[in-house]
Amino acid sequence: MERKHLGNPTNTREIIDKYGFAFQKRFGQNFLIDGNVVEKIVREAGVTKDDFVLEIGPGIGTMTQLLCENAREVAAVEIDTNLIPILKETLAGYDNVTVINEDILKVDIGALAQEKNAGRPIKVVANLPYYITTPIIMGLFESHVPIDSITIMVQKEVADRMQVGPGTKDYGALSLAVQYYAKPEIVLNVPPTCFMPRPNVGSAVIRLKKYEKCPVNVDNPELMFRLIRASFNQRRKTLANGLSNSPELHYTKEEIASAIESLGVSSSIRGEALTLEQFAELSNYFTGLESK
Repeated sequence: MERKHLGNPTNTREIIDKYGFAFQKRFGQNFLIDGNVVEKIVREAGVTKDDFVLEIGPGIGTMTQLLCENAREVAAVEIDTNLIPILKETLAGYDNVTVINEDILKVDIGALAQEKNAGRPIKVVANLPYYITTPIIMGLFESHVPIDSITIMVQKEVADRMQVGPGTKDYGALSLAVQYYAKPEIVLNVPPTCFMPRPNVGSAVIRLKKYEKCPVNVDNPELMFRLIRASFNQRRKTLANGLSNSPELHYTKEEIASAIESLGVSSSIRGEALTLEQFAELSNYFTGLESK
């Protein structure tokens, strides 16, 4: 059976029409119709015959086909039941793929990695719906599933947010969370013309290479992230006010002032000016207070 690659508008349109498929806005569906982009994503993900790959949101199987040709095994998690018969056809020529009709946020990825890859680090590849990018990425990192890298297509602005540093308008809780777990690198910018239907915004492929060891020493990562959230919830406020006003934190104004002072920065500094290292220091200061 001849394999028909989907990475072009004609083949994509043909299969969509054949099944009478209707794009679901609630799933944020935009299918890639540029074969070069698909190849580049798989290449940048560094997929080899040794790899087990988790693909999130395979759609009609455009990237899945190429992943199957390059990986040892692929599990593709697709939430939209209407796409399952299409995937059955487009992936019929491959015997190393499992399609899971489920919401990725409900899948036990740790169990999947254990079953399919003996608990070794897996590679994640995805063309993510914009509305759910952050919960998926944070879910992958926080679940402590063994991950080698995550290579994903996201909204350009979100990709920028993941890799910027302090003092820029895009810098925020997502930047810090991603950079705590992984080294982010934008590897490709993708215009709206590469998708069907066309999104209203540009996209980018970003590769998040998971750190073997986190780049900062923090005694209580959960507390650090509470501090980060508090300082960005009210961006225009000073760090001191942000921490004082947070329902997640219960420190006195004096404790907060001495913690900020311990960093050797101005008492009127804003959270957006702090580096990941400084948030770790701040967190360790408060942890020290609690152990006294």
